[in-house]
Amino acid sequence: MGNPMKIRAASKDGITEVKVLMSHEMETGFRKDASGAPIPAWFISEVTAKLGDKVVMEAQWGPSVSKNPFLAFKIKGGKAGDKVTITWVDSKGDTRTDTATVT
Repeated sequence: MGNPMKIRAASKDGITEVKVLMSHEMETGFRKDASGAPIPAWFISEVTAKLGDKVVMEAQWGPSVSKNPFLAFKIKGGKAGDKVTITWVDSKGDTRTDTATVT
């Protein structure tokens, strides 16, 4: 499980903008360590976003996504006080879930 995500969610005129900074190494599997041995692939493979209990975004990622990925998206609806929950699962089966309140 990685470090907490930094999540910002703000609503204006019926549109909620969500910005997420995830802490993850995102290894591609193509790099080698100092001894020349390959570093195994390890990356976020699934991301799910919920507004309250409703899934509003799902993504499948691969090894080409950069280290500590940034994700931003907009949702119709949402108001101040609503909860946005982001969950990721990586290729080793580790998972992380964090929640933010819409402002």
